[in-house]
Amino acid sequence: ITSICKRHLSIIVFKGDAPQTVYYIPDFISEDEESYLLQQVYKAPKTKWTQLSGRRLQNWGGLPHPRGMVPEKIPDWLQAFCEKISSLDAFGGKTANHVLVNEYKQGEGIMPHEDGPLYHPTVTTISLGSHTLLDFYKPVSCMEGEAPQTEDNRYLLSLLVMPRSLLILQDEMYQHLLHGIQGQTHDLLTEQVVNLSFTGALPGETLTRGTRVSLTIRHVPKVMKMKLMLGRK
Repeated sequence: ITSICKRHLSIIVFKGDAPQTVYYIPDFISEDEESYLLQQVYKAPKTKWTQLSGRRLQNWGGLPHPRGMVPEKIPDWLQAFCEKISSLDAFGGKTANHVLVNEYKQGEGIMPHEDGPLYHPTVTTISLGSHTLLDFYKPVSCMEGEAPQTEDNRYLLSLLVMPRSLLILQDEMYQHLLHGIQGQTHDLLTEQVVNLSFTGALPGETLTRGTRVSLTIRHVPKVMKMKLMLGRK
C-alpha cells in the first residue's frame, strides 16, 4: 500500500519484527467519531445481532458466499468509513463493501482462524472502546516433527490494538498466519508484543480490558449482480 505510506506518515510497517505486512495507525479516528460509531452500533435492532460463542456480531453488506455475495446496502454511518479506508488504496483501488461488527465483552475472545479466500487479501479493523491483544500463529500444516501441535508452540507474536486505531493486515500476515484473541480480562505486555513502541504502552505493563467493538472492513470481489429471488419456482 505505497500510497498509504505517502499520505500517512504515522503508519508503521513491520518488516523485521513481524512477517510482512502490517500497518498500524494510532488515532485513525477521533474520540467523537468513536462515540458516534458506538452509538450507531448499539442503535441497531436486536434482530441484527448474531450471538456466537465468546462474542456477538452484526453483518453489513451481505453474506459472503463462494457463488457470490448478495449485496445489501451498507448504512451511511458505516459507508463513510468504508470510503475513508478505501481511499488509502487498501483494496487495490476497490471500495470496501462488507463490514463485520464484533462485540467482545471483558474476558471474551476468538479462536485462531484465517479469514479465507472470499475476500480481497487485506483485512482492515477499526477498534472502539477498549484495547485488545491480537495473537498470530503458524498454521498446523507448517509444524514439523512429532511434537503435539498446540496453540503455545505455534504462537509467533502479538500486536497491541488500541481504541481508535486502524490495523491493516496483508501478505503473509493475512494469507498464511492464523490470528485470534485470548479470552482473558487482563493483558501482560511482553517483548512478544512487537508494536509496543507505537502505542504508548510499556513493557511489563498490565492492561485491563473493557468491552471492545471492532469494525472489520473488507472488500468481497465476487458479488451477484441481481438479488436472489427466494421462494420462487
